[in-house]
Amino acid sequence: MSHQATMDDLIAFRRDLHRHPEPAWREFYTTARIVDALETRELDALYVGPEILGDGERMALPDDNELDAWFERAREAGAREDILQRLVGGYTGALAVFERGEGPTVGLRVDIDALPITESDEESHLPAAEGFRSENEGFMHACGHDAHATIGLGVLDAVIDSDFEGTLKVFFQPSEERVAGGKAVANSGHLDDVDALLAVHVGLDHPTGEVVCGVDGFLAVSHFRADFTGAPAHAGAKPEEGKNANLAAAAAIQNLYGISRHSDGATRVNVGLMGGGTATNIVAEESFIEGEVRGETTELMEYMEDRAHTVIHSAAAMYDCEVEIGVEGKAPSAQSDEKLTSVVRAVSEGVDGVDSILDSDDLGGSEDATYLMQYVQDNGGLAAYVGVGTDHPGGHHTRTFDVDEETIRIAVDVLSGSVEQIAATNP
Repeated sequence: MSHQATMDDLIAFRRDLHRHPEPAWREFYTTARIVDALETRELDALYVGPEILGDGERMALPDDNELDAWFERAREAGAREDILQRLVGGYTGALAVFERGEGPTVGLRVDIDALPITESDEESHLPAAEGFRSENEGFMHACGHDAHATIGLGVLDAVIDSDFEGTLKVFFQPSEERVAGGKAVANSGHLDDVDALLAVHVGLDHPTGEVVCGVDGFLAVSHFRADFTGAPAHAGAKPEEGKNANLAAAAAIQNLYGISRHSDGATRVNVGLMGGGTATNIVAEESFIEGEVRGETTELMEYMEDRAHTVIHSAAAMYDCEVEIGVEGKAPSAQSDEKLTSVVRAVSEGVDGVDSILDSDDLGGSEDATYLMQYVQDNGGLAAYVGVGTDHPGGHHTRTFDVDEETIRIAVDVLSGSVEQIAATNP
């Protein structure tokens, strides 16, 4: 076998990514390792960093000090310097393009970022027992994106070795966990010629051997940060001279949870972070809140977003404070196309290890692959979000999450077979 990876190679690659988890827009080592691997493949084009993001807005971008720290960490971990230089400023991610013949263009989207969670060090946790636990303490691949990136490589290899005719584009997308990278990738121009797009996620509370041909029920989401600015004063001597930013933030939080529900479907609101003030005897001059709104449809999310902004501005006005609201991440809702899910079902029926196939299931959460799906669908193409089950000992986003590595083989077989069939039938 030449440049093509064996299953052992893919598992080793996944474990290397697992040891070096990086959060949104800081996937320097991860991108460098992916590009390093892609350069050994027979590709017709390889786009790196800013080349896959176009002029699109990068939401939730960390400050320069944070980016520099992670850049240096990737360098110390052994990432190739020439690749790192192409990622300066947090321009992470990659796109591999393979062309053969006159068939349609099929896209596969995988995500690559990790989460700010401290990984378990218990011996019962396989990565700890086998020596591939996170080396970036406080960060962890707790959602399977290390497996997703590996699956992307495996699918590329399988399609190159097949009778595929057409063009395959594999998008290694950054910053999914902040729902902040999908929009930039969707608007990059690289999706303009995509006739069919598949996205993939492992687990989602489905066991190893189960395939969900088309995940639906995405909640559209908008993440926000509100920064309140008031005026300081001595809390004992002259409290009336202050403008209390903490009070404004508190009023906003309380009233955000009072937003009226909507008769058209499910809506959500949550404030997950808050902070402000400097001392107990000083009227707080500055405070902030970070939260999110979601909706069963994009329109319901936008209803919640509009109401949330009204509440926040009104809370600031109540206490004579100023407020600035920033959008930290955003994703629409989406639906998988039955023409693609039927292909995935037919292929899955012939894949060794698949013992249960579901036509659809509701995600119940949010995902910015929906930006890419919607872009392709709006352009006349088809899209589907495929779930490949994995036995994970802990739930997603927990310290003990892990991927049953047999899932990688199953996902590669399901997705590469689906890509080949989509190209052959052009549904």
